[in-house]
Amino acid sequence: MRNYYCLHHLSLNFRRLHHRRFATKYSGRVVVEADNGRSFAVEVDAPNLQTDVRGYALPRRDLICKVTRILQSPPSPSSDPFLDLSGYLQTLSVSLTPSEASEVLKSLKSTRLALEFFRFCPSSIPKFRHNSFTYNRILLILSKSSSSDRFDIVRQIVDEMENSGVRGSISTVNILIGIFGGGSEGVQELERCLGLVKKWELRLNCYTYKCVLQAYLRLNDSNKASEVYTEMRRRGYKLDIFAYNMLLDALAKDDKVDCVYKVFEEMKRKHCEPAEYTYTIMIRVTGKIGKPNESLALFQEMLTKGCTPNLIAYNTMIQALAKSRMVDKTIFLFSKMVENNCRPNEFTYSVILNVLAAEGQLGRLDEVVGLSNKYMNKSIYAYLVRTLSKLGHASEAHRLFCNMWSFHDKGDRDACLSMLESLCDAGKTTEALDLLNKVHEKGISTDTIMYNTLFSALGKLKQISHIHDLYEKMKRDGPSPDIFTYNILISSFGRAGRVDEAVKMFEELENSNCKPDIVSYNSLINCLGKNGDLDEAHMRFKEMQEKGLNPDVVTYSTLIECFGKTDKVEMACRLFDEMLAEGCCPNIVTYNILLDCLERCGRTAEAVDLYAKLKQQGLTPDSITYAVLDRLQSGSHKTVRVRRQSPITGWIVSPLR
Repeated sequence: MRNYYCLHHLSLNFRRLHHRRFATKYSGRVVVEADNGRSFAVEVDAPNLQTDVRGYALPRRDLICKVTRILQSPPSPSSDPFLDLSGYLQTLSVSLTPSEASEVLKSLKSTRLALEFFRFCPSSIPKFRHNSFTYNRILLILSKSSSSDRFDIVRQIVDEMENSGVRGSISTVNILIGIFGGGSEGVQELERCLGLVKKWELRLNCYTYKCVLQAYLRLNDSNKASEVYTEMRRRGYKLDIFAYNMLLDALAKDDKVDCVYKVFEEMKRKHCEPAEYTYTIMIRVTGKIGKPNESLALFQEMLTKGCTPNLIAYNTMIQALAKSRMVDKTIFLFSKMVENNCRPNEFTYSVILNVLAAEGQLGRLDEVVGLSNKYMNKSIYAYLVRTLSKLGHASEAHRLFCNMWSFHDKGDRDACLSMLESLCDAGKTTEALDLLNKVHEKGISTDTIMYNTLFSALGKLKQISHIHDLYEKMKRDGPSPDIFTYNILISSFGRAGRVDEAVKMFEELENSNCKPDIVSYNSLINCLGKNGDLDEAHMRFKEMQEKGLNPDVVTYSTLIECFGKTDKVEMACRLFDEMLAEGCCPNIVTYNILLDCLERCGRTAEAVDLYAKLKQQGLTPDSITYAVLDRLQSGSHKTVRVRRQSPITGWIVSPLR
């Protein structure tokens, strides 16, 4: 049987030729006979190439270095590297060979330059033809490129290769599978690659099967990957630990539990020892299906095998125990994790925090913090404070925050902000104000977000005196108010009925570096309209239009409500029509406001028409809509309402009032 190798392959093995018997040369071909009796024939482009004593053609290293230097010479306006190279090659008695061109390609650091040289060789060097090895070399270079057009270039090169009659090797196929295996057109390209195997009459080797397997896994096709795995087993090929882990992970993510168990057992039977990551995958699978005891057995087996669990392994095991609400074992494993000097991360604490909250054992959080005291830093404290605050456990968050405050000289801005938000949500504005006044002690600068958080909470509680004091402090000590600050203050004063102060704040906004936006005008219009100054509210509405600010659905809804409640129904309807004309779509709140206005004024027919428009717009009626419809059909003087079909709308209305 005769095998064909490229010159480069033979030259690289020059130092290992002790097992060869002899080599002869005839008709431009080097024929090598090995000890086992096989003959290896190598095509030689020129009969006068240098050969060693056994007849091997050797790439000319000085030539390769010279060509590489010419191509990589610094760019100059007065010279073209390829013109210089062409001139240099014309001085040679023997042309550049494909094996030497491959070495040059390997030496070039730029993908663009390598591609240009690849194109240069057949177009500018007489009788030069690329062979499968030079094609493989350029494909390998392109496989490492991040260029957006690399896939198109690879397709062009493969087309050229086929058109020129160059028969690729199984290495060519492997490289192409690696390039196209995970792309957007991966399945189609993968099929084309496998088609080349048949076209070039090649045989898939173990490495090719691994490439195909991994390609299907990257394409998230675990079914095809399983088929390839089955074929590999049938042919007696074995996967390495990396491929096994990829397959197990993909099957696990697709919830193919039976397949995971089967592959895991076959892996161990094939004498491929599971590694730490393998066990982690299996623990994740068993934990997910609610078998924590199996997870523990796997974890123990991993330890027995001498594997040292890393952070991911510990987190996966802790998650499996927490999922089954095994609090004691979760905390015990956490203690072992810390004993083994594996630093917990935020995910570790989040899993433990969630199971403690679910089991009503948040008091044991102090135990967890105590166990990992050497790892407790500002970042972890801040994370726990934020998480507890979001879960609604303000007291536990505050207690933990106080611990952080006591044990660390420097504070954490995010933790302070979370604590402020938590205190404000709980209505503890006095404690929040006190915290804001003290954050500088821990090296934290107050910012507008902190102030705005407090302003919003104080405004909702109508604590105007505190708002004044805090605003004066902000102007005195910084930071400067932003547009959100002004909008919150205008809204807060309006909510408390302090119209003059709201107007004053709006004017201050106009004179500041910030300029009023739609929210600013909406807040002021709402304040004026709902406190009886409807003319001023309407004037501000016109003013915002003159300034190029288009009123939104909130603006129109606010004014419609204000006019409707003062029985100025015509004006409310006119604003609604204007809203539609301006292309501003009413929402269910707008319809409810106008429906309520029409119903109270006894304009039943118009209310029914409006309800029809609501349905045409595709909006879903809510409880307020049904309450208005209920009043329309039954009359407001009735005190007892029964569930029945509405003669107006055809809807079954509920007695919501």
